Amino acid sequence: MTKVEKVNTRKPSRIGEYVKRNRESRGYFVKRALTNTINTIFKVVLLFGLCFLILQPLLNQFSLSIMSRADLYDASVISIPRNFSLGNYRMAASIMSYWGALFRSAGIAFLVAILQITACTLTAYGFARFQFPLKGFWFMCVILTIIVPPQTIMAPLFLNFRFFDVFGLFTLFRGSPLNLLDTLTGYLILVATGMGLRSGLYVFMLRQYFRTVPKELEEAAYVDGCGKLRTFVQIMLLDAKPILASCFLFAFVWQWTDGFYSTLFLRSQGVFSVQLSGLAEAYREFHMAIYGEGVSNAAIQVMIATGLLMAVAPLIVLYLFTQRLFVESIGQSGIKM
Repeated sequence: MTKVEKVNTRKPSRIGEYVKRNRESRGYFVKRALTNTINTIFKVVLLFGLCFLILQPLLNQFSLSIMSRADLYDASVISIPRNFSLGNYRMAASIMSYWGALFRSAGIAFLVAILQITACTLTAYGFARFQFPLKGFWFMCVILTIIVPPQTIMAPLFLNFRFFDVFGLFTLFRGSPLNLLDTLTGYLILVATGMGLRSGLYVFMLRQYFRTVPKELEEAAYVDGCGKLRTFVQIMLLDAKPILASCFLFAFVWQWTDGFYSTLFLRSQGVFSVQLSGLAEAYREFHMAIYGEGVSNAAIQVMIATGLLMAVAPLIVLYLFTQRLFVESIGQSGIKM
């Protein structure tokens, strides 16, 4: 075989074939590649912008928390300090009693989340599967708890738990009603009765999920001799693990950062939300006792930033360990809802 014949029998290169197909399609492949490239660049820029908007405040707080006092009052230092210091963290941990507040906050948030999800799951299953008088009206009341902010019911909530009584029984036997403000018992009663923080949202999410579960599963269980409670526990709850995990994580995180109910019921418990609300005043008193002088507003802002980061750090660690469960539960519950 001659050299000319070998050249003629060679297969066309991939580039040449692509050029040929693009020419035959009147530039379709080039236009598609260009469109995909522009879409990819747009998505990257959009995601970067959204991530920056979310992370930029945290980065600013972290930058403040590691600044020494000299960097704090140096106008030339903006974001990156010249002298890194962990003194702010040590001081904030001492003022907030960090480790004690950490364990108390975790225990209370876990207990509250368990009670809240239990109450909301039972309520949601009842709305999804049973018929009872004024069902639509009661579900509208659930929706109102989502729409109406809790601050609007602060006065009646305060009075109800300041003078807590059940049909006058406590007044009859004790001579006066109970004062359940600033007590964990009062808050647990509120949560267990389905009126905790964002309970209406959990009821709505769980109700929507239970409505998508085929009724044939429950009917088959009834035929096999299961009662309503056993069917709910052994069939419906097992199938609802993804949405239950989502609601539990939401309840835990929101309880961790809540300031409204914590101020009413958990002020003496020393949880993070209460500690952070009084951190500025506690730092002023601490600085006055140690140095015998007042403290500037800039130093107070640094201390608040440090305390916020220390309070948020456990949630970040929790997310790192539950990331896969959280993402899967959100995805599955989103598809079914």
